[in-house]
Amino acid sequence: MTLLTHTPAGLSRMFGLLALSICLAGPLYAAEAPEQDSEDLQLEDATATLPLDELRLFAEVFERIKTAYVEPVDDAQLLEDAIRGMIAGLDPHSGYLEPDAYQDLQEYTSGEFGGLGLEVGLQDGFIRVISPIDDTPAQRGGVKAGDLIVKLDDTPVQGLSLNEAVALMRGKPNEPIVLTIVREGVDKPFEIKLIRARIKVASVKHRLLESGFGYLRVSQFQVNTGKDVVRAIQDFESKGPLRGLVLDLRNNPGGVLQAAVEVSDAFIDEGLIVYTEGRLANAQLRYSASAKTAAPKVPMVVIINTGSASASEIVAGALQDHKRGLILGTDSFGKGSVQTILPLTADRAVKLTTALYFTPNGRSIQAQGIVPDIRVDEAEIRNLDNGDRVKESDLSGHLVNGIGAAKAKTGADAKLVEQDFQLFEALNLLKALVILQPRQTPG
Repeated sequence: MTLLTHTPAGLSRMFGLLALSICLAGPLYAAEAPEQDSEDLQLEDATATLPLDELRLFAEVFERIKTAYVEPVDDAQLLEDAIRGMIAGLDPHSGYLEPDAYQDLQEYTSGEFGGLGLEVGLQDGFIRVISPIDDTPAQRGGVKAGDLIVKLDDTPVQGLSLNEAVALMRGKPNEPIVLTIVREGVDKPFEIKLIRARIKVASVKHRLLESGFGYLRVSQFQVNTGKDVVRAIQDFESKGPLRGLVLDLRNNPGGVLQAAVEVSDAFIDEGLIVYTEGRLANAQLRYSASAKTAAPKVPMVVIINTGSASASEIVAGALQDHKRGLILGTDSFGKGSVQTILPLTADRAVKLTTALYFTPNGRSIQAQGIVPDIRVDEAEIRNLDNGDRVKESDLSGHLVNGIGAAKAKTGADAKLVEQDFQLFEALNLLKALVILQPRQTPG
């Protein structure tokens, strides 16, 4: 940037920009994988001629702003704005991470951060909710995947960058904020008041739905998610034989790619899990399952919805292609791209889309999503009133069952199932899979 600060003429600025672009090119690519040789990280067309006409135009615009804008503009601020705009024009998931945003990302992947608990993206100038995170102000306040946020307090969202909108949603714990929401199926916008909080996300939760039937909820993929999933399976098995498992990936916005691989590996004992393709040499990656697998044969049902994105789609796609589990729910979000964090300085980085990922059978999920094997929409469960119908047990002097009164199933979480139609259907399907599973003959 100092090359530009002290160059008054437009042509001199142009040559300064050329020098700056060349200086930035090396560390930008090398930062992704510093342990590799620099030549392995070069783009295929790295030797292509620099676009001199476009750089000349950029230098001219820069000079016009410096000399003609109504107020003096700092060189560094102009260049930051140019970098921000250059990356924003690529795709919705690439971004320029300034100090606060860079810190937020590091906190997010570690599982602790401040704010509302929303995974969001840009759509038509508004903020689209990809998914609310479990046990956060957003989830408790009723924000849903697919909602469009059109106003933050009194500030319209349209025209703001994603980083600017996220900055407005951030704040000190216990500070209130009002989101104005547009929701499909609701006639007019409505407001949701949330209280900001310091959010600590436990990415894995588990419990028994019934004796032998486990429920495993993964809300996002953090660095330790794979290990937490294995520990949850071991906990199930310590309480008795694990007959079936429901893996809940609904409203899971993704996270760390390696964590998605480790979760898939907990259920698959051989074969490809996912592979990526990109222009950089180190973007050509293939991840395969290891023989050491926590639950390679337990019948599974995986629940997804439109809030299931990125890493959660990798897991669902791998299990579906390997016919390792039945996928139930609604179509997933369709984010089939991989973002790499490329540090520029100690507190700034570029989040850049560097590859597309593919399921073991070669399917790209980008803008398509995972289509469930069995479609089950969200719905409410309502028991029909049977009135005053009389059963045998109501008759005076009825014979007693020789086995004795039926006992409640141990370890059950009936309330959770009763409140969640998709989970209710998943458990019923899982029971059917267990019943139809070939019985093991003792050797």
